[in-house]
Amino acid sequence: MLNLEKQLFIDGMDDILCSKVQNNTGAILLVDDEINNLQLLKRTFHRKYKILTASNGLEGLKVFEENRDDIALIVSDHKMPVMEGTEFLEKVNEIAPDVVKILLTGFADVEILTDAVNKCNLFQYMLKPFEPEELSKVVELGMNKYNLTNSKALILKDLKELFYKTIKSISSALDSKDPYTHGHSLRVTLYSLILAKEIGLDDKLLEEIETAGLLHDIGKIAIPQNILCKPGKLTDEEFAVMRLHPNNSEKLILSIKKLAGISSWLKAHHERWDGKGYPDGLKGEEIPLSSRIVAIADTYDAMTSTRSYRMALDHKVAIEEIQKCSGSQFDPNLAGKFIELEAVIRAAKENPEEYYSKYSYLQKESNLKIV
Repeated sequence: MLNLEKQLFIDGMDDILCSKVQNNTGAILLVDDEINNLQLLKRTFHRKYKILTASNGLEGLKVFEENRDDIALIVSDHKMPVMEGTEFLEKVNEIAPDVVKILLTGFADVEILTDAVNKCNLFQYMLKPFEPEELSKVVELGMNKYNLTNSKALILKDLKELFYKTIKSISSALDSKDPYTHGHSLRVTLYSLILAKEIGLDDKLLEEIETAGLLHDIGKIAIPQNILCKPGKLTDEEFAVMRLHPNNSEKLILSIKKLAGISSWLKAHHERWDGKGYPDGLKGEEIPLSSRIVAIADTYDAMTSTRSYRMALDHKVAIEEIQKCSGSQFDPNLAGKFIELEAVIRAAKENPEEYYSKYSYLQKESNLKIV
């Protein structure tokens, strides 16, 4: 399975490097109130770039908003009626700071130009009259800057998507080892996210908890199938092997730089609040918060899912068991919150895919739109 996941990663990287890093040159928006200047600008660039035009800043802002995804660079005059170039470019910068902005001006006022550079995030300003060849070189440099920035953004987006898909595929492959645990990792992750969000954890920590939930049982890839799927009670020797999976999880994840921070969380998800858990017998707040959250979610899903050795328990029975084990197996504060959320947990249990799309942070990150 590890070879399969490695190949998925390699294939994904090939897709990114071959199809995403490309010439993303977009359109140029030309804004000038003087028709002759506008015509000169169009003649200078129309053979190489798609051109959009406007006769003042207000009109330029409307054209930009209507074509926001296409425009890579703006060349704007400064002195124009209705809305001056600096005000127009400042408004564009608030919407899309990565769009390259070039200001044309007939006034060599240092204070005005300095203010414009700072407020508008100008790439360059040029004094009028200008030489078309000189402006063409500046525009070409601006387009190169835009393409480089845009390519980096696309790669970052796709790496996030690749990371999310790889984590999900590993999680699904783990669950498929035992037909009775199909969907277990996703449900554990979902319940963990519901609880973690309720106690006010920030987005970065929620994203890490989601990753930990999806991978909490990754160490089971080293557990023999005859033990993992045994229909009856495990022998002492078999249970000792089964108890190795948290350590295995830590070892597998520790060497991956992006995931190293959550490796100790995976190791500790079978620790108990009273110190009677495994593998290290951690007690109370010695157990990482994320591990305490996943432990409750893991136990709830184990109880409410049919396994090879017993039928699923009713939601109400599982909630009562969590109440009973509050302060012994589980962090009492977290167990209390989980019980308060029992209606949401029940609904999520009935429709995990729909609820997961609402609570997932990895999924949201991988679907971010780059503009």
